Amino acid sequence: MTGVAGSVGPAPSLAVLRLRLRSGAALLAASLVGLAAFCWPLLDPSFLGSHSADAPWVFVALLPLCLAVVFAELSDGGFDAKTVAVLGILAGVDAALRPLSGGGTGFTFVYLLIICGGRVFGRGFGFSLGALSLFASALLTAGVGPWLPFQMVGAGWVGLGAGCLPRARGRAELGLLAVYGAAAALLYGALLNLSFWPFAHYYPAQIAFLPHGSVATNLLHWWRFDITTSLGFDIPAAVGNVVLLLVLGRPVLIALRRVTRRAAFDAPVEMTAG
Repeated sequence: MTGVAGSVGPAPSLAVLRLRLRSGAALLAASLVGLAAFCWPLLDPSFLGSHSADAPWVFVALLPLCLAVVFAELSDGGFDAKTVAVLGILAGVDAALRPLSGGGTGFTFVYLLIICGGRVFGRGFGFSLGALSLFASALLTAGVGPWLPFQMVGAGWVGLGAGCLPRARGRAELGLLAVYGAAAALLYGALLNLSFWPFAHYYPAQIAFLPHGSVATNLLHWWRFDITTSLGFDIPAAVGNVVLLLVLGRPVLIALRRVTRRAAFDAPVEMTAG
């Protein structure tokens, strides 16, 4: 099927790779564990003193769950060898693009492929691509640390969200992805702050985590912390996502959709007599 003039390739009515039961359960489990890892200091701050060095255990819990999404898709028939090959190629390319990003400026190429991949291939693929891209880039750049599992889950959610966006075509689709890319950058930055902010004891009282404060109070302090310390990093990331998606989104989407047609994902296999 050929797109109309000016459109961003053919826009399928449904995600090319539909989320199936087992893969959906694996995705839900990974997301719940990730959400708990981000939020447990707010819910039970009494553990901060004895569990401040437990980030490696978060990684041990989250990495198998992220991989379980891929394995569940393989088991359910959502992924096949062609899909895994595309996933691996995109994750590798994304990992290679990360060192070319702006570093401390906040600008990054990483989320262009994650957002476009989630948009074209669907929610499970988007989550897997986001998590694996951050994992591969951390190995490539020696960026493995207690922050890595949180980065993986956050990037996975970016890809997942891209696969949940409503249908649109042409410039409307690019505009939708650009708005989503900006919002995703700001939310990702706020979430990553939540992964370390409760353990830092050197911030002013107005923005510091209060171990004996209410959830509402700490959420307010987290919001203040994000505004006063992170927006200088997150806003360039959001602007970068908007620019990259508006400038490069169309050719990337066309290329990925051409891959889905050439590889014939979800096409039934027919056996014929020799």
